[in-house]
Amino acid sequence: MAKILEETALTFDDVLLVPQYSEISSRYGPDLSTGTCLGGISLSVPVLSANMDTVTEWEMAEAMARLGGLGIIHRFMSIEEQVRQVEKVKRADNTVIRQPIVISPQASVGEARDLMESYGVGGIMVTDEDLRLLGVLTKRDALFRPDEMQVRGCMTPREDLVVMMESDIPIEEAKQVFMENRLEKLPLINEQGKLVGLVTAKDIVKQEKYPDATRDEHGNLVVGAAVGTRPEDIERCEALQAAGVDIYVVDIAHGHSKHTLDMIKRIRQVHPQAKIVAGNVATYAGTLDLLEAGADVIKVGVGSGSICITRIVTGFGVPQLSAIMESARACQDFGAGEIIADGGIRRAGDMVKALAAGAHAVMVGSMVSGTDEAPGFPITKEGKKYKAIRGMASFTANIERKSVDKYPLAEETFDRIVPEGVEAIVPYRGSVREILYQMVGGLRSGLSYAGAHNLEELRQNAAFVRITSAGRVESGAHDVELR
Repeated sequence: MAKILEETALTFDDVLLVPQYSEISSRYGPDLSTGTCLGGISLSVPVLSANMDTVTEWEMAEAMARLGGLGIIHRFMSIEEQVRQVEKVKRADNTVIRQPIVISPQASVGEARDLMESYGVGGIMVTDEDLRLLGVLTKRDALFRPDEMQVRGCMTPREDLVVMMESDIPIEEAKQVFMENRLEKLPLINEQGKLVGLVTAKDIVKQEKYPDATRDEHGNLVVGAAVGTRPEDIERCEALQAAGVDIYVVDIAHGHSKHTLDMIKRIRQVHPQAKIVAGNVATYAGTLDLLEAGADVIKVGVGSGSICITRIVTGFGVPQLSAIMESARACQDFGAGEIIADGGIRRAGDMVKALAAGAHAVMVGSMVSGTDEAPGFPITKEGKKYKAIRGMASFTANIERKSVDKYPLAEETFDRIVPEGVEAIVPYRGSVREILYQMVGGLRSGLSYAGAHNLEELRQNAAFVRITSAGRVESGAHDVELR
């Protein structure tokens, strides 16, 4: 028999955080890093971009990682395309490129140009079949050369290159070699003369320009990728693993399901050390079941996204603040696990409340969908710029997903789709850097009001008070005419 739970469920606008005694002298003092959460990945900024096709592809994932966050590349593309996007992020910034792009000396200049264009690089190493370094071919070397010419005829030969041994790669030493020899690329070889890595001047500059970037142990940018729950999605996982993906997100609207639990177990069986995010859920029981199945991180939020209408269509959902607190309680009882609050984050204050309620990071979609880094181009409407956003359960997303999944599109397909998301436009907002700057600024101020030196202290110190509709009006600008 149906029942009504005694406790009223709350969302962000229903509460305020109570100011606490603080000894923080500057809002730049608190540490915003997530420590070693998210399955062992530490973020300088506890923000992830959502795995939606109008939010995160490689450009967004690359930007988020450089700024200290994390991007999750959506799964609504072919396996080959998702792999290519992961590889682009992993190759974007490197301390050392461990698998440089190589080409045979017998290959044509046309092939080399295609390879450089495909990977977005200005030069490729030339090796024999045993990976012994023979030379390098740059765009400058290939300039005005006929496509049919062999690479060996215009490459810079090995004897004219400056190289370093694999064991001699301290960054400061490499910088000195670059300066003294006016180099752009520095190949690394072993004692047998085989190519084992590559350092570029551009990558060293990026390392210094983005000191807070989210990087793996090799200095590469960290990137996540979403996968589905069908048996064939293990093939996607295998390909992503080979491409160097850092974290999987098992992506399904109703994460508290047998499909999700089985997929977590399959991934854990094939890749025991994999970092797995799973969701979405909104309850204590859902969180506990995903953790017991082997998930490291739980994505919390059902129906809370700005373009999601699941609660309207199905009648199901839990207001986001209460969902986060219930999931946090489950993690505490389980003795492990972290939480990503996914949905409902409209401003910096919502992020502060989510983190205070027990989340370790937040996931944003519409907030960053209007930026340059989001897929798609700005559109102009009545003299103002906008970008498109759509829920992944919207009508067109459903149709395109069936196409990607190679399902036959019968005429009745269109009549049988019941959308749980909408398609909309959001104002064009420039670079995602500006959005994160505002969010981080609000979070820093929030920690100072909580007397918290880090996110863990924020969670420990937090006390909420419920407010009325009058309190909500009082919280915003009022009784003035805004300019």
